[in-house]
Amino acid sequence: MPVLEEPREPREVTLPPRPARHGGRCDVLVVGGGPAGFAAAIGAADTGADVVLAERYGFLGGNATVALVMPLMSFHNEHKQAAFTEAGDTSRLLPTDHGEGEPVVAGVLWQLLDRLMGRGGCLPPSPKTGYTVPFDPELFKFSLLEMMDESGVRMLFHAFASGALPLDDGSGWRVVFETKSGPVVIDAGVVVDGTGDGDVAASCGAPFEIGRPEDGLAQPMTLMFRVADFSRPDFADYVRDHPDQWRGVHGLWDLIEEARAAGELRLPREDILFFATPHPREVAVNSTRVNRVLGTSVWDLTRAEYTARRQLAQIDRFLRTRVPGFEESYVVQSGTHIGVRESRRVLGDYQLTGHDILAARTFPDVIAHGAYPVDIHNPRGSGTVLKRVPRGSFYDIPLRCLVPRGTERLLVAGRCISGTHVAHSSYRVMPIAMATGQAAGVCAALTVRHGRGPRGLPYRMVQHELLRQGARLRT
Repeated sequence: MPVLEEPREPREVTLPPRPARHGGRCDVLVVGGGPAGFAAAIGAADTGADVVLAERYGFLGGNATVALVMPLMSFHNEHKQAAFTEAGDTSRLLPTDHGEGEPVVAGVLWQLLDRLMGRGGCLPPSPKTGYTVPFDPELFKFSLLEMMDESGVRMLFHAFASGALPLDDGSGWRVVFETKSGPVVIDAGVVVDGTGDGDVAASCGAPFEIGRPEDGLAQPMTLMFRVADFSRPDFADYVRDHPDQWRGVHGLWDLIEEARAAGELRLPREDILFFATPHPREVAVNSTRVNRVLGTSVWDLTRAEYTARRQLAQIDRFLRTRVPGFEESYVVQSGTHIGVRESRRVLGDYQLTGHDILAARTFPDVIAHGAYPVDIHNPRGSGTVLKRVPRGSFYDIPLRCLVPRGTERLLVAGRCISGTHVAHSSYRVMPIAMATGQAAGVCAALTVRHGRGPRGLPYRMVQHELLRQGARLRT
């Protein structure tokens, strides 16, 4: 594999001191413009704070747009469990196993969905979509940009956070960004880490965990891609003729075995998985898998990107040569960055557990809800574990999961909040990330306003503001 390997013997060198350009000060600095980060910025601005959002790429959206993680997964509970046999329309290519339910996430998420639906950029969640939300990533980017414009949030793009220092007077943090203009620092009263990987929290000295307890392995990475000029009617004919070969969004087991026997396909997963998008001649393919890699290692990320793109080429060839409906198809876009499911989980004042999720536990300091199943892609190879939240129920995420231990004036949001490996597999999905992001932004803004750290802020004050902003909360 022609990638630079990590040296076996660690060796450090000391770099000379360097000046940095001061980029200004704000009440709330949000690092990361993904689902959690943009929701945090909106929530903080709506609460009245002066907000800066810094993003490493030249656009917003994070995993939704950078990694093409499509669709938005269900944020509804289940009053009725659907069965695969109820699918009916074999060409819909959306989940068929999520029954009737009601949304447990609102607020910024629905502001975004209303905007997307208004310009044809997504399909609304319904029984027909399995309560997922297929979306167009380019319209997703533009909709977020519009929301930032209207909120008054100031943005800095192409800025990668590389460190953080406490301000001398204890009034907040100075975050260091690597940019084309050299290092830039921004001072803030409160910082919200929406990086997904907990990069800023780790720089601030917050403790964290990576991987599962028994071996430290994290869920695998996946490079997603979009395929255009797909003939849905031809694929539907194949599914009708081979009903045992497709289950809603995944399958093709016999064709895979034939391709493997011919030496054409070598994948560490057992099936092909793809989803419909708002465009009838397009699908989003979620079938690459790279195990035993960590999103906090540049060496692992390099290997994962290389491996996944080789897998993409195999899958593309397999679809075009063996799967009806894909004869004229082509890959129109792949993720700018491989999709990272799991990396750092920052340890907070409370650590959410798998038991909390599967017991639909409630908390007095609830700031967000989730109903997505425990969904663990095997860190070692093929296979996926799926365990559902009790029917008709949903679980709470407490504010304490957003407050890193041993730190002040710092909050985390999205998939790096405090939880176990099992719990993380549920709350990592983007609608829940938006809910925790909005809550972190609100808490950050109130912290600045009242001059107390997040721990000194009454949780009911955060809940009241979230409800004013349209969030869904069971209080």
